[in-house]
Amino acid sequence: MSLNHLPQHVAIIMDGNGRWAKRRGLPRLGGHRQGAVNAQHVVEVFVEYNVPYLTLYAFSTENWNRPQAEVKGLFQLLQERLNEGVGIAQEKGIRIRHLGKLEGLSLETQGQIRQALELTQNNAGMTLSLAFNYGGRDEIVEATRCLVLDGIAAEDIDEAAVRRYLYTADIPDPDLIVRTGGEMRLSNFLIWQAAYAEVYFTPVLWPDFDRKEIDKALAAYSQRQRRFGSLMSE
Repeated sequence: MSLNHLPQHVAIIMDGNGRWAKRRGLPRLGGHRQGAVNAQHVVEVFVEYNVPYLTLYAFSTENWNRPQAEVKGLFQLLQERLNEGVGIAQEKGIRIRHLGKLEGLSLETQGQIRQALELTQNNAGMTLSLAFNYGGRDEIVEATRCLVLDGIAAEDIDEAAVRRYLYTADIPDPDLIVRTGGEMRLSNFLIWQAAYAEVYFTPVLWPDFDRKEIDKALAAYSQRQRRFGSLMSE
């Protein structure tokens, strides 16, 4: 693969933890724990490939409908991994971002997320965005509400204005969206930003999504012709 053809921003829907655990006779939380370990490995691979932006879909606004024991376990896992993740981010120069709402999360979780953002805000390497308590439609609703509250006139509202109010206002749209686990949908993930993203679906479950699978996704991306609605020149 040519580094010139690597995407600048990769966003990943990390799906398949529960099925991975079930196939091994483990509780679902065991799959999520293994998925969190794999997320660290995946981040390290993309750092090595000098991909400047990586976004991981960790917890959606719809995930609150899961059994309370699983939700509680996911939050405990987030808190554990954040503590370790900040150290790794500092070592590798990663800037951590949060996409989504802090409201509704426990005060302890909010504090840990804010601390991670503050401690890594000046790092100049990869920007790692964690979409936690995030929903694409909710993001657009929130952006619209803020436009109104700020008194933006109707005639001044265009795509650029809306973009300024999105969680991703200061990062580029994803070039490549990867979904593991075999499902073929975006599940309310970056639905504004994904307008012209290339999408890659793989049946591989998230805990098994390793360097070899990353290379397959990047190789597929390198073969795509991105037209952005126009025709390729003859």
